[in-house]
Amino acid sequence: MSEIVYLFSERLQKTFRADKNNTELNVGDICLIESTLGGELAIVLETPRKLCKNAKAEKGASKVIRKATQKDKDKFAWMRKKEKEAFDFCLQRIKARKLPMKLVRVRYFFNEKKGIFYYTADGRIDFRALVKDLAKKFRMRIEMRQIGVRDEAKMIGGVGVCGRRLCCASFMKSFEPVTIQKAKKQNITINPTKISGLCGRLMCCLAFEEESRGRMYSEEEDIEED
Repeated sequence: MSEIVYLFSERLQKTFRADKNNTELNVGDICLIESTLGGELAIVLETPRKLCKNAKAEKGASKVIRKATQKDKDKFAWMRKKEKEAFDFCLQRIKARKLPMKLVRVRYFFNEKKGIFYYTADGRIDFRALVKDLAKKFRMRIEMRQIGVRDEAKMIGGVGVCGRRLCCASFMKSFEPVTIQKAKKQNITINPTKISGLCGRLMCCLAFEEESRGRMYSEEEDIEED
């Protein structure tokens, strides 16, 4: 049996599932969990649930490394400060070198040996000189990672026209294709300003609505057959 806790990362503005990993945790506790960057701080939102090994909620869950110490908290505060400094410096170098790219976010690895600089651009960018500037300044491995505008919205977050946090920045784990046909099937007026999200692409919820309508019609057909 595994015990899954639900946590929220303020730095990433995301909710996670994580295996308790035999760590004593209560709601409100701050702990260090595994992440692609080597570690992330998160606060416990919900007490553990016991799940069987094949439970769907366990699949893809992170693991709790330990309950966060004051040293862990101080380190992440330091990392946030260094990421801000790296962002400002990189922005200056982009402008100085007149590179046609938009810097979105900087993330440091927990071991402080690597930094990822996320950016958007219309095409390929020759950023070799920029990487040299960054490596010389920060003395670490530098990775420039190009992302799309939907990924940018997911990373930065915001509030949609519905008045709630963006779906991509809250519960969505991956993007599904959204076409204008989905809007037409729902008899929605094709007004680009009203069916586009903050990223400028068609709103992801158009796909949710189509899926919901499909389930509703299927249930109605089952009732009629009965």
